[in-house]
Amino acid sequence: MKNVFVTGAAGFIGFHLCRRLLGMGINVIGFDSINDYYDPRLKMDRLAMLEKTSRFNFVKGDLADSAAVEAVFCANRFDTVVHLAAQAGVRYSLHNPHAYIASNINGFLNILEACRQHGVGHLVYGSSSSVYGANSLSPFSVHHNADHPISLYAATKKSNELMAHSYSSLYGLPTTGLRFFTVYGPWGRPDMAYFSFTKAIVEGRPIDVYNHGNMRRDFTYIDDIVEGIVRTCRHIPVPDPAWNSEAPDPGSSYAPYRIYNIGNNCPVELIHFVQCLEKLLGREAVVNLLPLQPGDVLETCADVDDLMRDVGFSPTTPLEQGLAHFVEWYRGYYHV
Repeated sequence: MKNVFVTGAAGFIGFHLCRRLLGMGINVIGFDSINDYYDPRLKMDRLAMLEKTSRFNFVKGDLADSAAVEAVFCANRFDTVVHLAAQAGVRYSLHNPHAYIASNINGFLNILEACRQHGVGHLVYGSSSSVYGANSLSPFSVHHNADHPISLYAATKKSNELMAHSYSSLYGLPTTGLRFFTVYGPWGRPDMAYFSFTKAIVEGRPIDVYNHGNMRRDFTYIDDIVEGIVRTCRHIPVPDPAWNSEAPDPGSSYAPYRIYNIGNNCPVELIHFVQCLEKLLGREAVVNLLPLQPGDVLETCADVDDLMRDVGFSPTTPLEQGLAHFVEWYRGYYHV
C-alpha cells in the first residue's frame, strides 16, 4: 500500500486507522462530511492531529454527492480504499431513516462506482455485527445466514455486503467486508454506551441500562480493530475454488469477495462493564434498569477463526486494559 483513500477519516475508527497508516509511511487522503451526529469539535480535534503529517490530505465532502467523490478519484490514484464513513447508530435509525439511505446506501454506491471506474486494487469496507440480527446462534460466524436484520442500520450494512458482492462478481473488484463488534477506546464516539456512561458517572447523573442489564457485548478495543483492518488490506481476496453454488457459503464466493468478523470473542455482561467503569473512575453509577429497546440484540460474540486463518490475527486486548486507556484519555481530553 502506497496511496490509501480513507472515508470517515474524522470518525473514531477512521482517525485511528489514518494515524496507523501514516506511521507506516503511507500516503493518506481522508474524506469526511464532519456532520453533527455528535460533537464536531471532537472530529476537528482528530483531524488536527492527522494534519500534522505532510502525507495526510483532507477533503471535506458528502459521500452521497457523486460528483464530490468522483473528483477525489480523478485527482488521485489509490491502490487501496478503506470505506468507514457511514451513518451510525441503531436507535438513531428509528427516527432518522432517510439519513441511513443517503449515506449508507447511496454513498456506498458512489464508492463502488469510483473504485470500478478508477481500477482500485482493493476495497475494504466497514460492516457491523448488527447484521446478525435475529440470529441467536453464538458465536456469530461469517458462515451463518444473516438475512434477518432488526434495525434499518443493520439492513443498510447487510445491503453494503450484497452490493459489494455484485461488484466483485460483475467487475472483478476485490472487496472485503469487516463486521466490527462494539468498538471502544480513546477518541471514541460520544453516542456509544461506554462514552455516555463515563460522562454520566463523572457528572453524577444516572445511566440507562437496557434489558435490566441482561445483555452481553463483545467489546473490541480500537487498536485491535485497526490491526485487523491493516492486515485485511494487505490480504486481497481471490475467488474461492471450493465455493459450491448448491450449498452457498455466505462468508466466501466464486468472486474476489470476503467477509470477516473483527471482535474480541469474549462477550461481557453489561453490568460487569459498568462495574469496571466504576472502579476506574472511582465513583458509583446511579443505574436506571430499563426494558430491552427496539433494534437491540441480547448478545454479540464474534467467531474470528477465518480472520486468524487468513491474516494471522485475532483481537486480544482485555476489557479492563482497554477501558483503562479510554478513561485515561477521557480525563485528559475533558480535563476531568
